[in-house]
Amino acid sequence: MTDTNSRNEEIVPETDLPFLDLASPQFSTRSDKVRRARRAAWCARTPYGLAVLRHREAGELLRDRRVRQGSYAWPESNGLSGSFAEFWGRSVIAQEGERHRSLRMVTSAALSAEFVESLRPAFSKIARDIVSGLSNNDCCEFMQDFANPFASRAMCLLLGLPANTWPSIARDAASLGLAMGVNCNAHAPVINAAHVRLEKLAHDLVSEARTADDSHSLVSRYVSRWDNHGSIDDSDLIDLVVITIFGGVDTTRSQLGNSMALFAEHPEQWRTLRQNPDLAANAVEESIRAFPTTTWVTREALVDFTYRGHDIRKGQTLHILVHSTSKDPEICRSPSFDITAPRKSHFGFGGGAHHCLGHLVARTDIACAIVELSRTFKSISLAHDPCWLPDSGNTGPISLPLVLSHEAP
Repeated sequence: MTDTNSRNEEIVPETDLPFLDLASPQFSTRSDKVRRARRAAWCARTPYGLAVLRHREAGELLRDRRVRQGSYAWPESNGLSGSFAEFWGRSVIAQEGERHRSLRMVTSAALSAEFVESLRPAFSKIARDIVSGLSNNDCCEFMQDFANPFASRAMCLLLGLPANTWPSIARDAASLGLAMGVNCNAHAPVINAAHVRLEKLAHDLVSEARTADDSHSLVSRYVSRWDNHGSIDDSDLIDLVVITIFGGVDTTRSQLGNSMALFAEHPEQWRTLRQNPDLAANAVEESIRAFPTTTWVTREALVDFTYRGHDIRKGQTLHILVHSTSKDPEICRSPSFDITAPRKSHFGFGGGAHHCLGHLVARTDIACAIVELSRTFKSISLAHDPCWLPDSGNTGPISLPLVLSHEAP
């Protein structure tokens, strides 16, 4: 990508940029402070580098070959060491160049659109089964009663695990999710213990996929494609299974919680979804725009370069703030939560060479879940204030108490 600056464009000193304290547990990437910073400049200073606040610049930088995936450095930059940090440094997220292309090629083939679409009936059945247990309830704790079991049972389906193993999958995926929070170092023992357990599970699944008559699970699809690619070994495959569990469970669980919190705040949108279930896919996209569980996508400069009046230094981190860029007034004239509105693409799944490999699974299983929920519950509302993870890093509800109104028989 060529530089977008003219040679005579004035360079803006970094000290003139607004400052956003992304490291603070009290900071919200959806706050008025972020909106004010976006009005002032396309980027802001943070303790972790620069935050990218506008849509056009985010899209350009995600495709810019002068930057690489930046989350590989997250554990080190936050003082997180041990089993998880070592795994993270080996994972597909941390790779670049030919190795990254090889890992993506086999993973994308296994997670094809045809395969994911074939799972839609099973995802819907999981959701119906869980909803049936709530059908006589007037309230629920949504994360405990629906989001956790749904996301974890969907992962069990993908991996070919018995459905009753979901509680351990839920526990360990949630523990790994703490690694992406701004206070991750405080949870290091829990995070590392969860990784060790999931690594052992992944090893066993790979071994079983090679010996069992199984052509349906995602692990078997990984194995068949891995075995035809000589540059990738079993340790890569085991790491991929772990990151599949981590990303698949934690993202689905948290984004489901964020979505239902939005619907509780906007009951007219829930009514719209009930009347037109075909809007489910757009509802998923709108919930990510309005309340993303992945609050920023990270890149790191590979070289010194100048971009839109700012000198970017080699090694400097760029955080694409998902909510800010998707609600940029330049591309979003009506920022309210509206599942019928046509929108520009968001960056909740990243972009460019490191676009999230599991995005089809996340989009599909969340859509299946909210359709089944909307068919059963005439309305939803908050029973009392939810409890939240910090609204930066990876976020979502810790608890989400909902009042449920049933369709009259």
